[in-house]
Amino acid sequence: MGKQNPKPDTAVIERSFSGLRLHSVNFGLAFLSFLILYWTVFIGTDVVIKHALFLMTVCILTAVIYPFSRNPEHRRFSFGMDVLVIVLTISASLYAMYDYNERFMRLGSLEPLDVIMGTAMILVVLDIGRRVIGWALTSVSLVLLAYAFFGNLIPGAFGHRGADLAGVVNSIYAGLEGFYGLSARMMILYVAPFIIFGAFLEKTGAGEFFIRLAFSLTKNTVGGPAKAAVIGSAMIGSISGSAIANVSSTGVFTIPMMIRVGYKPHIAGAVEAAASTGGQIMPPIMGAIAFLMAEFTQIPYITIATVATTPIILYFATVFLFIHFEAKKQHIGRADAEDIEPVRTVLRDGWHYFFALILIVVVMGMGYAPGTAALAGICALLVTHACKTRRIDGKNFYECMVLGGKYLLSIGSLTGCIGIILSIVGLTGVGLKFSWFFSALSHGSPFIAIILVCLISTVLGMGLASSAAYIITAIAVGPALLDMGFPIMVAHFIMIWFSINSEITPPVGLAAIVAAGIAKADPWRTMFTSFKFSKGLYILPFLFYYRPEILLQGSLTDFALTTIVVMFALTSLASAIEGYLSTSLFLYERLLLLLCAGPLFIPGRIWDALGVSIFALVFFLQKRRAKSAEKMPRQVSEQH
Repeated sequence: MGKQNPKPDTAVIERSFSGLRLHSVNFGLAFLSFLILYWTVFIGTDVVIKHALFLMTVCILTAVIYPFSRNPEHRRFSFGMDVLVIVLTISASLYAMYDYNERFMRLGSLEPLDVIMGTAMILVVLDIGRRVIGWALTSVSLVLLAYAFFGNLIPGAFGHRGADLAGVVNSIYAGLEGFYGLSARMMILYVAPFIIFGAFLEKTGAGEFFIRLAFSLTKNTVGGPAKAAVIGSAMIGSISGSAIANVSSTGVFTIPMMIRVGYKPHIAGAVEAAASTGGQIMPPIMGAIAFLMAEFTQIPYITIATVATTPIILYFATVFLFIHFEAKKQHIGRADAEDIEPVRTVLRDGWHYFFALILIVVVMGMGYAPGTAALAGICALLVTHACKTRRIDGKNFYECMVLGGKYLLSIGSLTGCIGIILSIVGLTGVGLKFSWFFSALSHGSPFIAIILVCLISTVLGMGLASSAAYIITAIAVGPALLDMGFPIMVAHFIMIWFSINSEITPPVGLAAIVAAGIAKADPWRTMFTSFKFSKGLYILPFLFYYRPEILLQGSLTDFALTTIVVMFALTSLASAIEGYLSTSLFLYERLLLLLCAGPLFIPGRIWDALGVSIFALVFFLQKRRAKSAEKMPRQVSEQH
């Protein structure tokens, strides 16, 4: 019988190394982390050299670690394609760094060698992006490149003069709009330092500490492990900024515990996926996405983090309600308290992690750059860890740098594709045309506009990190929202929230798929269940516009009342979906709660009073029936 060809794996694959090769790769990853920290201290480094060196290092390491083909038979390092990519990367990058001032002087009339090197670099970054995240962002880049070349063939408003190869290279490679402009700047200044900080936290034991603390805080509650997963993933996700990485690291602890106390595997996976997804926008760090918003809007980071606090608390409260109702409905009890440490013991072992986080917020509040704040947090971790262990662990420091470099590749590999998108949007004017089309499609309706943002950001965000998805969404629809009269704070918070929902939204839902793998559950059931638990991600962005008080856009009284009312609405919705409040809901009670949620989401005190009144009625009926159910067993036992 002939040998069958194995089906190509669609998951991201990394090559495995050993011996000298492993040491060489680790050194390269540590060097990448070193570059970021060095530039954080020596900020005066030439911008073009800094950006070109960063992109070159990322591309070389990616070509070495990630195979060109995902076929299991072709994952070894290729001295054909892989070496070609590395040679082209080094040649084009060194050429970009060499005498770039003279090249700037001839923008618009590039020499043939400029075009050749620029074309080579474009091909390289398209391949690098494809190796790490698949075809999601690479396809968008290819479509925009085709649009740049053949836009003259498109009739109507979306047509343009068309651009030749020299014009495209001029915009993407030779100038400062593409590879060596905004995309690289954002990665180096805002995203990369906090990715490295997250690596230091992980290697020094922060992940384990936060999980232990979460279990300690919830050990006496119904369905405690699920609630611990929410708390732990919220804390860790704020730092990592990656739902998939969060599920992979915390899920191996939380998901088995949830299953052990009685949660079904697909529900346990869905809880972890929903919590990890929300953790990406959890203050104080918000996975570095707050710093990107500050760059786009010029709103101070402290203001953004403060405004984000209430909505994310409402989101996690909704997830809590879903898992609490699920636990009560399925008669899931508490975890074995003997296996869980007291809160005091856990805090004694890991209090210093909070010091590093607090220091970051303080440094940012003093007006320093995000990179400086991340570096301060790393130094605080190193000092407190040395004091705790009473020794300076050079090996652990090196391992942290290696891990930071590895994590950097997952986001750094997107830099080139994002640079292509930014350049083509400026070159062809498609951004303005898209804004016009977006406004026309929504017919001036803010409600329809928000739905369109949800659809667009979900599609654009498939398989991307939240920060990259937000950058693309902000470029694509941000100007249109502002033209329609959305306040800048409201518009960007809507885009941020919708940029992370692709992590759990069918049919992609990568975070849910990873969680399903850990739980050994059906991926589709896990995905749809996490989609249910994450309803806040889809509802709250509408409230940002229609009830902006929850974004502190108004008086403190309005903020407090609106927050309470929205919590009632989210509770009603979660209860109606789960079919449980104090006890199981009858059909008419579920309909009443759905009817109650609607008015509570509508601005106006009359609607608020109506919604709260309906909720109070259902709650009263539930309590009375729950008491009657408790009395029945007692009466039966007394008769016996």
